[in-house]
Amino acid sequence: MPKPSILVVRGHLVTPWELRIWEPLVGDFDVAYLYGERNEFDPGELKLRPVRARTRRDRMPRGRLGDFVTGVMGDDYIGLDKVLDNFDVVHAAELSFWFAASAARARAARSSGFKLVQTVWETIPFLDTWRNRHARKFRSEVLAATDLYLAATERARAALRLEGVHDDRIEVCPPGVDIERFRVPPPAERPTEHVVLSPGRLVWEKGHQDVLRAVAALRDGIAGDPLPAPRVVIIGRGPEEKRLLSYSQELGLGDRVEVRSVRYDEMPSIYASASCMVLASLPMAGAGFHPFDVPRVFWEEQFGLVFAEGMAAGLDIITTTSGAIPEVVGDSGSYFAPGDWLGLARLLRDGPLTRPPGARVEHPRERVERYSIPAAADRLAAVYRRLVAG
Repeated sequence: MPKPSILVVRGHLVTPWELRIWEPLVGDFDVAYLYGERNEFDPGELKLRPVRARTRRDRMPRGRLGDFVTGVMGDDYIGLDKVLDNFDVVHAAELSFWFAASAARARAARSSGFKLVQTVWETIPFLDTWRNRHARKFRSEVLAATDLYLAATERARAALRLEGVHDDRIEVCPPGVDIERFRVPPPAERPTEHVVLSPGRLVWEKGHQDVLRAVAALRDGIAGDPLPAPRVVIIGRGPEEKRLLSYSQELGLGDRVEVRSVRYDEMPSIYASASCMVLASLPMAGAGFHPFDVPRVFWEEQFGLVFAEGMAAGLDIITTTSGAIPEVVGDSGSYFAPGDWLGLARLLRDGPLTRPPGARVEHPRERVERYSIPAAADRLAAVYRRLVAG
């Protein structure tokens, strides 16, 4: 009897840190993922079967012109129907992503065939009012054709309820990371200085700038007695890199700040050398207006896979209350209000900076295991078996 077949659909956002939770399923399921020419990340050595797929973006010139034309037209897969006919379950994500809508259109066109699952991270119920014209159309298609929604958090489940999804079509299904990979022993030689790790895309809403402000405040005695500035390592890539480097120079922290992008496989050693992890997420990406469009207030932290990694690594975690963070981290973190860089400075001063550099902390085993790959894979397998069984 053939294995049930699963296709993971993520548009141009295929990443190894998300898709690794499907690897343990390979023995019982035939798991594949759609992979296009313009994927934004290197999928690494995933033990899943790649299925090549072309999109409208692939036909456009690279760069801003191609991005602009695709944005106006809307992206879509080319010849997707023939691909999807070979699978029992198609697993996409979110309500208003083009690739989720592509799968939904294919599902709506047939009364039988594959079951459609959507992972939902989004924690703000926008409905149509705060979505642009493409997103409104995509949301309508996804809501009409999806068989089951897998909410990453209870907060995402609540948002889906306000979007109009009935509770019996929602299951909370948190993601997972390879926790054993991050449980690396500390370096043979203990670090001689504190390292504050700030991981995340280099965009305003990730709050890296607030980490820099907090460290400058510690050095200058603005948050208590002056302290030597810890070293700040910002890991990520994105449009704010130059501004973050410029800002660190203005704050007099140029020699104490490092901004770089690393391969995912290098992250365990990054965690092992740090004294703490700070995720200073802000609850929005901005509040301006796009020309001819809706207000741009559309994001809060939806989960934060780095929390699962940091807890597995035994890192002290300091973070904000943005979005789903308190639900994910629970009492394993210390919290400050989004944007409160003085509050962050005080938490650093009274927490990790009072211990030896590189010291570890113990997080509840149950919480760490909840976000492990085996636990996440078991949750997915149970969902797929129910769907395939009808």
